[in-house]
Amino acid sequence: MMGKGKKPILGKITKEKISRREFIKKGVMGLAAIGIGSYGLGYFLKSRRLAQSSPDELWKWSREAYNYKKLGQNVQCLLCPNACILQPGERSTCRARTNSGGKLYSLVYGNPCAYHVDPVEKKPLFHFLPGSSAFSIATAGCNFSCLNCQNWQISQFPPEETQNADMMPQKVVENALANKCSSVAYTYSEPSVFYEYMYDTSKLARDKGLSNLWITNGYMNEAPLKDLSRYLDAANVDLKSFDDKIYNKLNGGTLQPVLSTLKTLKQQNVWFEITNLVVPGYTDSLDMIREMSQWIYKNLGPDYPLHFSRFHPEYKLKNIAPTSVSVLESARNIAMDEGINYVYIGNVPGTDYESTF
Repeated sequence: MMGKGKKPILGKITKEKISRREFIKKGVMGLAAIGIGSYGLGYFLKSRRLAQSSPDELWKWSREAYNYKKLGQNVQCLLCPNACILQPGERSTCRARTNSGGKLYSLVYGNPCAYHVDPVEKKPLFHFLPGSSAFSIATAGCNFSCLNCQNWQISQFPPEETQNADMMPQKVVENALANKCSSVAYTYSEPSVFYEYMYDTSKLARDKGLSNLWITNGYMNEAPLKDLSRYLDAANVDLKSFDDKIYNKLNGGTLQPVLSTLKTLKQQNVWFEITNLVVPGYTDSLDMIREMSQWIYKNLGPDYPLHFSRFHPEYKLKNIAPTSVSVLESARNIAMDEGINYVYIGNVPGTDYESTF
């Protein structure tokens, strides 16, 4: 674990044209090979990770949550639609929150398990500060349980089972400035679960002229989202499907809260782009893609970019082949036919449809 006062050394930004998934794996392994490991070793180790903190030590990184209500000795988290009700000592669905003494606490404040300097295009954000760098951070935990999660080594584990750095909000901002980044990105796992850490960091980042980027599944309640939006500059929201049954089966969530998030971001004048991961057998229905595109055009307008991303076998869906490029191209054509002006294809090296020209 990185001690206080130690300044992490971060890798240089890659200029290779590779997929986001390949970039993450290649970047992590490259840093580890030269003895830096700044991305969080727990992210890619294949063996079972060792606990980095005892339960008592976790309180070093605890903060009382900003969005909850008391129910006697129980508490209800009001951050996301999961609406976890916790008895004393219980953990939330996202693994990053607990009831202690009738109060709700975050256990990941200033305790990232992954951090790195990324091109902003890897978020993906193609229409926001192009060519710039983002200082990216993540903690353990997620309020979804996606069968195809690409970051499951950190998202599906509690903070005591990942390798973490000691990096309070001020240090995040200092690292971003030291590495000539234009923004701080809250990313990799689901940033909503480290809301307090993200919120406090975003205020400091804004004061120093840095932009704030929220890379998210969009599963957050309206009130905390509006509070956060005061400091957000851009977001990429995963619209994982356009069907409640698929959302529940594939991701452990529901559709409507994500649609509400997109509307709220528009109302709050936060720039956003949308990513739809096309998973064979789950989200590759062209009829569903057309319905989704029609909803985007009607409710959000034609100018928010839509990224169709290629699925690669991961986590619990290793038996499914990668998405056919022809299906991705068909999805792009459908979205453009429905009036969306900027439609891209991701995770397909060499495609012409990742260009913004």
